[in-house]
Amino acid sequence: MLAGFFFLLFLTDTTSSEENCSYQDVLNYLNLTKSNEHFFMTRPVKNHRNATQLTVDMVLYAILDMREKEQTFVPYVWMIKEWQNEYISWEPADFCGIQKVMVPTEIMWKPDLTIEEMIEKDKAPPAPHLVITYDGNVIIINDQVLVSTCSMHVYKFPFDIQVCNLTFKSVLHSDEEISVSHNADSSVVTRFSREVMRTQSEWLFISMNVTDKMVNYFDFNQSTVIYTITMKRRSTLYIVNFIVPVLFFLCLDLSSFLISEHGGEKLSFKVTVLLAVTVMQLILNEILPSTSNRIPLIALYCLGIFGLMLLSLLETIMVMYLIEKDNKTDTKQNLNEDCGDKQGKASHHCLGEVNKLFFCECGRDVSSNKTPSELLPMTKEGSSNQLMEGSLSCEKLPDELTAVLKSLILILNNKQEEGEPGYWTKKAKTINKVFFVFYVTAATIFMLFMYFKWNKV
Repeated sequence: MLAGFFFLLFLTDTTSSEENCSYQDVLNYLNLTKSNEHFFMTRPVKNHRNATQLTVDMVLYAILDMREKEQTFVPYVWMIKEWQNEYISWEPADFCGIQKVMVPTEIMWKPDLTIEEMIEKDKAPPAPHLVITYDGNVIIINDQVLVSTCSMHVYKFPFDIQVCNLTFKSVLHSDEEISVSHNADSSVVTRFSREVMRTQSEWLFISMNVTDKMVNYFDFNQSTVIYTITMKRRSTLYIVNFIVPVLFFLCLDLSSFLISEHGGEKLSFKVTVLLAVTVMQLILNEILPSTSNRIPLIALYCLGIFGLMLLSLLETIMVMYLIEKDNKTDTKQNLNEDCGDKQGKASHHCLGEVNKLFFCECGRDVSSNKTPSELLPMTKEGSSNQLMEGSLSCEKLPDELTAVLKSLILILNNKQEEGEPGYWTKKAKTINKVFFVFYVTAATIFMLFMYFKWNKV
């Protein structure tokens, strides 16, 4: 009799258990419908003094872009948000072991969680469902493409390391209403992010650190969770496409010292190389942000090489000017030699022309049967000292003209050395050698300086 009673009771429990094995049975038990306003209208607590414990865990799935010019960071993240709903609970044994159900997100209250650094609304559709567990935990997993601000330090570009923050907090609730925290620590989220990472663009993911922080907004405290993402730029492409070509331009400018200065090829070559570096600087200007507090090292690198090339160009112009000056002096000497051959009284500086003028003035007051050559005999060498002695013998010559001729003769005598053939060419070669040594030394010191600055921690 007793055994039959327990058998009937077992059948009744089995039938009852089998009748409550659907998710809808759980929802009916909870009365979880869109018409039940206390599930989605207000914060799900039975006492308003109880704070809703919200945990936020984030995994970095991909680094899509880093825009230096706009100072923005574009990651693709997975976010897991979990909080407690005090109106939800059931016994899994009463519903065939059902421990969780998935419901549309519209029928449940969700915390007003936001990211401080976000500057564009997420275009990806939100998660359509959330998970409810038997003990009242509500879990929503969502993936987002975030466009957030990130203060980038490009001083060591392209060998820079960037650190960007993503700060999660409530929009309106204080820490007494919603307490934001995290479950997984920094090592766990870093390891998991490395495992699921699909793309990193030109950046190498280093680590992700998570911290809790209490901040004060508008005279009330709010709890926040800050995810700090550390990345390092892959510099190989910039070295190959920018730094090395600029260095090659410097080597080309250095090799231009082997080109002769007698033609215009050296000058045009240097100008072409200088313009090529200018084009590289324009490309660099499109990459680096204009709001940087410090001048990036790569800008100093380009500016230093540009300055060395500019000095080299100016030195080439000066050397060519001196050589051209020497060529003009040789041309004048050839013309003066032709003039002296015709008159029979020439010197290296056309003193015969001075003699002619001098003789004509002297011959105005002498007897008609004497020629100027008889009054002031000159040797074929056209010595300036003899010319001075002869000029003093002209007693009838005006004093003013005598003084002018004396000064002219002294000037010509002092510049005989400068008038020697090849004088300015020798000076130009000396300047070229000295500047070459200076150029190589300055370029070497500058490159070593840039190397140590880029590798300085």
